Amino acid sequence: MQKSSTALIKEVSLLLASFPPHLKLKVYLRVADQEKDPLFWNTWAQRTLKNALTLQKLNQNTAKNLILFLGDGMGIPTVTAARILKGQLSRQSGEETQLEMDNFPYVALSKTYNTNAQVADSAGTATAFLCGVKANEGTVGVSAAAVRSQCNTTQGNEVTSILRWAKEAGKSVGIVTTTRVNHATPSAAYAHCVNRDWYSDGEMPAEAVEAGCKDIARQLFENIPNIDVIMGGGRKYMFPKNQSDVEYPGEKKHFGTRIDRRNLVEEWNNRMKNKNANYVWNKKELLSLNPNSVDYLLGLFEPGDLPYDLERNNETDPSLTEMVEVAIKILKKNPSGFYLLVEGGRIDHGHHDGKAKQALHEAVEMDRAIGHAGLMTSIYDTMTVVTADHSHMFNFGGYTPRGNTIFGLAPILSDVDQKPFTAILYGNGPGFKVVNGLRENVSTLDYEENNYKAQSAVPLSMETHGGEDVAVFAKGPMAHLLHGVHEQNYIPHVMAYAACIGQNRDHCMSSSGASSLSAALPSLTALLTLIRLLC
Repeated sequence: MQKSSTALIKEVSLLLASFPPHLKLKVYLRVADQEKDPLFWNTWAQRTLKNALTLQKLNQNTAKNLILFLGDGMGIPTVTAARILKGQLSRQSGEETQLEMDNFPYVALSKTYNTNAQVADSAGTATAFLCGVKANEGTVGVSAAAVRSQCNTTQGNEVTSILRWAKEAGKSVGIVTTTRVNHATPSAAYAHCVNRDWYSDGEMPAEAVEAGCKDIARQLFENIPNIDVIMGGGRKYMFPKNQSDVEYPGEKKHFGTRIDRRNLVEEWNNRMKNKNANYVWNKKELLSLNPNSVDYLLGLFEPGDLPYDLERNNETDPSLTEMVEVAIKILKKNPSGFYLLVEGGRIDHGHHDGKAKQALHEAVEMDRAIGHAGLMTSIYDTMTVVTADHSHMFNFGGYTPRGNTIFGLAPILSDVDQKPFTAILYGNGPGFKVVNGLRENVSTLDYEENNYKAQSAVPLSMETHGGEDVAVFAKGPMAHLLHGVHEQNYIPHVMAYAACIGQNRDHCMSSSGASSLSAALPSLTALLTLIRLLC
């Protein structure tokens, strides 16, 4: 039986990976002869065309479940580089690999600017893709009428999120993140705050506290009662100032930060004690739970953000995929369905640090979680959207040959300073370094080390966001409504429409009414027939 082209490519890639580095390029070029044959590409394209033609029958079901995967800082160059890395981790060339999100049938572009910023931040963008309203940078869950750090502009300018809309519609709701649960992205799902950095009252100016503004951690437990699943980091913001941490009792930087002396975890436990609720702070406790007997879960696995996936302790720290699995198992018990926000938040942090390897491994792990969620749900009743809040000043190039390690050198020297350079570069950031008045020679460094900071054109202590559009991948009911180029705040409106929640219910009422009448007609006919016979 003749092998498929995909199977052949995988075999070739596995064989290639076993060759010494100096032979790899020559071997790859020799064994890729099939790609020189037009039939190879024509066959592949025709197969793709047949799959595309099946999409003519649109999935217009009502979405019982909604899942939003948000790759913080996952611009299109990051998606492409993560795809190559995913393939290379499986000992393939990488370029031909498919991410889970690549298999989603509908793709759009999202315009990420904030109302007062050409290049956005994560708070204003989160308000857009969760609340359906564009906002100012640095603010969460408030409209553009609210001004950053001005407490008195909060009241009257609050906007609600799709997580609240889902909860009010009777669905279970959850938040899973690799950052603090009160970080910019997740906080827009429940908080209304004019400063994204007001994690606890310990980070707030006294005048804001006195004026009645609430910190974000407090709002997590007070604004939307009984969020079903909350998982991530941010433990220290829940405990009284100077209270030692359960995992790092001797490290002051991890001590509690709350000036009001409240213990928000203890308060949550007391409030939920009769509701099949569990608080966990490590992987062992999380995975020992029986999701069938858990209705509410609070998991705070670190005082701050969770560690990078490359640095994660497999014994104590859950992966994003593991958290997503537990979340879905708990949430899907609700016959009315669920809404789940999942953030791969440390993609962004890796890029800010100029640590491309950390960022890309975070993206690959999020893609693994996307695939796992797909196995646990159905495209017939679950709408899944994958997108980013913004991009970064990250890119890769330099005419690298096919199969070149994504973290490797370009095949040429600079024709200006005659020094090598890595394919991955940043437009700005901490990787800028001059040695004796000249650009540093990267060949003297371990540029594939986990925390290597890729070279940047402009020196900054922290690399910045990028301003270009980001991709939106969608599958499931009404996914076809995400197409073309959209404002970022369009996303939750589409998801709400698909699930018949929030302000988008009229089409559901009419269609359900029609379907109910249609279903009732046979019974009505039978009843009329019986009456005629009896008469």
